[in-house]
Amino acid sequence: MSSANSQSMKPATVAKKLGIYLPATPQEFQDSTITRAEFAELQANPPEWLAELRRNGPHPRPVVAQKLNISIGGLSRGGVEEPLTTAEITALLQAPPQWLVTERATHAAVRAEAQRVKEEAAKKAAKKARAAK
Repeated sequence: MSSANSQSMKPATVAKKLGIYLPATPQEFQDSTITRAEFAELQANPPEWLAELRRNGPHPRPVVAQKLNISIGGLSRGGVEEPLTTAEITALLQAPPQWLVTERATHAAVRAEAQRVKEEAAKKAAKKARAAK
């Protein structure tokens, strides 16, 4: 990796953009700054450690929430405070505890309402555009 300059990012930023859990990365990665070119290279040709982290985890909270199809707040309400591995996420999905069933239903309802509001706004905008002609 390289030294800091105006076109570099901190390891935490890169980890967030890559969707990986920073403490699980190699120490060399954690101690360096990454240029935009190096970041692009990591995305295009991920090293084995990065591919392994993406495949098996541990995964950061946003990734865990996405894989479980719930919100990050839902993770907290369910008592999940630590990063989970792919195997742990799969186990939760195969035998979902009650909190996960509830959070998934809540998350689906929130998404459906957001979609309804978006569609309603689009209808109003289209009606307004037709009236303006």
